[in-house]
Amino acid sequence: MKMFTLTLGLLLFGMGAYAQSRLPKGYFWDSLPNGLQVVVIENSKVPLATIEIAVKNGAYTEGPEYSGLSHLFEHMFFKANNDYPNQEKFLKRTQELGAIWNGTTGEERVNYFFTIPKDSLDAGLHFMNSAIRFPIYRPEDMAKERPVVDGEFQRAESSPDFQLWYAVSKNMWGDLMTRKNPIGDHNIINTATPEKMMIIKNKYYVPNNSLLVVCGDVQHQSVMTEIEQIFGNWKRSAVNPQIQYPIPEFKPLDHTDYFVKESSIAQTPFIMMEWQGPDTRKDSAATLAADVFSTILGLNSSKFQQSLVNTGLATYAGIGYQTAKYVGPISIYLMPNPKNLKECIDSLETQISMMGDENYFTDEQLNDAKEKLKRQQIREREKPSALASQLTFWWCSASLDYFSDYFSNLEKISKADVLAYAKKYIVNKPHVAGMIINPEMNKALHPASFFKPIQ
Repeated sequence: MKMFTLTLGLLLFGMGAYAQSRLPKGYFWDSLPNGLQVVVIENSKVPLATIEIAVKNGAYTEGPEYSGLSHLFEHMFFKANNDYPNQEKFLKRTQELGAIWNGTTGEERVNYFFTIPKDSLDAGLHFMNSAIRFPIYRPEDMAKERPVVDGEFQRAESSPDFQLWYAVSKNMWGDLMTRKNPIGDHNIINTATPEKMMIIKNKYYVPNNSLLVVCGDVQHQSVMTEIEQIFGNWKRSAVNPQIQYPIPEFKPLDHTDYFVKESSIAQTPFIMMEWQGPDTRKDSAATLAADVFSTILGLNSSKFQQSLVNTGLATYAGIGYQTAKYVGPISIYLMPNPKNLKECIDSLETQISMMGDENYFTDEQLNDAKEKLKRQQIREREKPSALASQLTFWWCSASLDYFSDYFSNLEKISKADVLAYAKKYIVNKPHVAGMIINPEMNKALHPASFFKPIQ
């Protein structure tokens, strides 16, 4: 399910510059000669249109000297550009368009969207074109925005959950931690310059590294024509950024590491365990098995919930997998009852050791998990303004075909597939485990004496 590489240049433009992707009914795909991929989703539930552009950028493109700057770049997107030379004019234009707008930065995607009345679509496309292609990084704007971005980081640090995640991530990813940390580094954020913003723009904000999606009460033929007229002269990069600036491979964990972290803001102990899981480049089928497995363990009837939550040993126990193109993490989160801390941890370790056993879950639970995943996906696709964001996520971290075939491939996942996933990536595999606890509880409970790798 890898993206098809452009090999024949403009000779293939009649078919689009990339291999045609399979898409659901009402989804229409093309690519411009400059490499910009376009999807139009016809959905007439409400008289609105959402314009979203996504770029394959984010934490995974950031070495230490750029940590957090994709996020700062996202904030600067809504400032000044050639057509709206200050933020006041930019915001005034969003009001004139009646736009709801936002952007997000993740590990493998940065995206921006405007949701507007459908009769403002042409104006909205021009507005997006101005913002994505012709930004102006005024020093005074950056001076205002750096503290805002850094403030988000500081607010996150006030959460014990974030403190634990950050500590686990440092042990998990080592020297490549910055490539899994979208929020960044305080010093890098606070010393960012317009010149660094331009380096990011010139590397990644090019049509042959971007996907433009228009979704709503629109007609795809006319939208495609408008997009080509507006974005067709956006100059493509002479190189494929994903090839020219390759992402270093994450080093596999070679040992298991446990630690206890004290924090005065941790009102109750909290545990996080993390493994390096599959990714969509190397083991795409296992990424679906991971979704099914996590959903099974979330069922109230699962042995995982029965042994940890239903017994009162923990107030919360969950497992999740983050789909990614570059090593998706598998994470267990546990909020133990402090009175039964050791018993809770022992029970958790027992559950982990059993996850590859034939009888760890039933065929009925497997089917229930698949149905639950389907319902979640269906609900997520009910809101037209959210369809574009779902699609761009999968385009960046998997492929459009992965998105289109998700339901049919989910049906093919067998019990053997799920068990093979658990054995390959979790059971007896190196992982990082951290506990955050306040000093008083740490002194009273001595968790380091029993929260450690099983010998």
